[in-house]
Amino acid sequence: MKGLKIVVLAKQVPDTRNVGKDAMKADGTVNRAVLPAIFNPEDLNALEQALRLKDKYPGTEITLLTMGPGRAAEIIREGLYRGADNGILLSDRAFAGSDTLATSYALSCTLKKMGKIDIIIAGRQAIDGDTAQVGPQVAEKLGFPQITYAEEVVSAEKGKIVIKRRLERGVETVEGTLPMVVTVNASAPECRPRNAKYVMKYKHARAVSEMQNADEDYILLHNNRPYLNIGEWSVNDIETKAEELGLTGSPTKVKAIENVVFQAKEAKVLEPTDADMGELMKELIANHTIG
Repeated sequence: MKGLKIVVLAKQVPDTRNVGKDAMKADGTVNRAVLPAIFNPEDLNALEQALRLKDKYPGTEITLLTMGPGRAAEIIREGLYRGADNGILLSDRAFAGSDTLATSYALSCTLKKMGKIDIIIAGRQAIDGDTAQVGPQVAEKLGFPQITYAEEVVSAEKGKIVIKRRLERGVETVEGTLPMVVTVNASAPECRPRNAKYVMKYKHARAVSEMQNADEDYILLHNNRPYLNIGEWSVNDIETKAEELGLTGSPTKVKAIENVVFQAKEAKVLEPTDADMGELMKELIANHTIG
């Protein structure tokens, strides 16, 4: 069979393991400038599933699609280092402040512009929002069927896709028709490491906005090696309605932010004796912690 055309939806997210008091702005949006930016973990799981399909079906092409500021091109390079073929950075001030509805709208308009796609694959959710909404919303806007909670893409051939899903009650295997939107769990295999050959090939890959202050030698390098040019699209490159983009198109509004600081309470040291264990059980029963 001929290769598949796969698009991996990826997001550069703030590292929520390092959240401080300045992590949120007054308008309720994330202050990304003060937080380290990383490749959303579950999107890496999704990329690995795409790469496994590429290994299995020769001729498969993988495109990373991300929406964000110019620095978000870094995760496209990370994808190229692991075996993706190309990427598109969707970047425009008009997209700023988008919630899941506005984000999925912009992404779906971009995907329509990209033409025929067999599989759109993404992580189940991003660690900065934990909503798990963008993938399913993209599927609805495109009119594609969707399979969520994927742990393994078993096969994708003859217009059919077979997927193992990880659910609370266990694992199930489901089949669907292409084109398909798939969201992948963190329980799926981790993404393979960078490939040294690809790092050497794509280490100078840059998006248009990253080339603004480049010197003549660097521009000449990019002109001679087209594969180093990361596609960068703005709102003018896709057909959209302005009222459905950014904060204007985002019905989700943050009304208030409360900083919660967890403090350690009084600790009790117990000896590993029957007497101490008995006293602890009596105390837990008396304050209704158990029983």
